[in-house]
Amino acid sequence: MMKTKALVTGFAALTLLAACKHKTEETVESKQVCVSDSMAKQITIDTAKTATMKDELTLSGEVSFDDNNVVKVFPFSSGQVMEVKVSLGDRVTKGQTLAVIRSADVAGNYTDLTATQSDLAIAKRQLSQAEYLYKNGISSERDYTEAKENYNKAVAASSKVKDQIAINGGGNTNASGTLVVRAPQSGYVVEKNITQGSFIRPDNSASLFTISNMQDVWIWANVFESDISKVKKGYAAKVTTIAYPGKVFTGVVNEVSSVLDPDNKVMKIKVVLPNPDMLLKPEMFTSVTITNSDNQQAVAIPAKAVVFDSSKNYVVVYNSKCDLKVREVSVIKTVDDVTYIGSGLKPGDKVVSKNQLMLYDALTAE
Repeated sequence: MMKTKALVTGFAALTLLAACKHKTEETVESKQVCVSDSMAKQITIDTAKTATMKDELTLSGEVSFDDNNVVKVFPFSSGQVMEVKVSLGDRVTKGQTLAVIRSADVAGNYTDLTATQSDLAIAKRQLSQAEYLYKNGISSERDYTEAKENYNKAVAASSKVKDQIAINGGGNTNASGTLVVRAPQSGYVVEKNITQGSFIRPDNSASLFTISNMQDVWIWANVFESDISKVKKGYAAKVTTIAYPGKVFTGVVNEVSSVLDPDNKVMKIKVVLPNPDMLLKPEMFTSVTITNSDNQQAVAIPAKAVVFDSSKNYVVVYNSKCDLKVREVSVIKTVDDVTYIGSGLKPGDKVVSKNQLMLYDALTAE
């Protein structure tokens, strides 16, 4: 009796071992299931093909304005900022007042203009007198020539001051020293470097404002040293933001830096994106996915055809309406809704890629 029980136990263990062993084989044991005409309309069948594998690299990035399409507004003169009329991010139109500055230099130019105009008036009268005396033989030609030279000098001095006033603000200044800074073009204020009450020094070289039309933006992304070989100019790029999680902006890698950042040891790449709806704004954080094709090839199927179950990947292989098999496959990677298969399928095999889970459950039901 004990011997019979041992034989039964041994047979059960052998059966269990065989079942486990069979589960690891390429084709999983399954029931016969036939696809009805109505079911055939609900499923999609795709053919496995050999394709060049794509690779994806996800990077962190930041939105910046297009440096090639901006206008930087510099101060014409030193002075104190009395008013700032706009804020960072404001939409401005050409000619709109950005700031008002009180400048001693501007006031000095108008003072010089008054002085040179007075000198010019005196020189003109002296020239008229010298000309009258010379033509009537009372004074010498030398006196007349000297008067003309003095008049020409006065004209030049007055013109010089007028040119200085025109260069340092033109019609946007007045004799009290007020300088009105206006927008040279329409766009958005993407940089603002002054505040009310601040003083602009004569040696200041920084711009007061930067204005961009924001029709195009740049995405600067960081590439770690280990991934440099995976990024090249012209590679496709998909950009997503926290602000618009469901929206994908597409572009290409426009520029790859030749040097690494000395502080964080990353290489910068630039992606140019059109921004017609003004959704992308400077300083936004982005996630940049770079897609490229390498030289390796593998069997490719739609990613939706793969069934993940019990830590393994399976597909439903379609041979005919009543010949469907569940087959285990090894997945290399999935890129852009395409899954590349390492083993388990060969080119030409047909797999169910829509409603395959329903067939999978029917084929593997116990």
